Amino acid sequence: MNNRSQAVRIPKEFELPGSEVTIERQTDGSLVIRPRLHLAALVASFEPLPPGDILDDIPELEIEDVTL
Repeated sequence: MNNRSQAVRIPKEFELPGSEVTIERQTDGSLVIRPRLHLAALVASFEPLPPGDILDDIPELEIEDVTL
């Protein structure tokens, strides 16, 4: 192994979605492995909003000039 890399085999019952993961080391030395979701995949996983959702009830606000 070059650069002291290590490989980890994950049992099938712990199979993760996708092809990439994020690995974090905790303060106690344990590792947390999470699937890496790309923004497009994350957005695609959202349920669509129902028609007439609550965003229709947001009032229009007046635009104010700001001097910087």
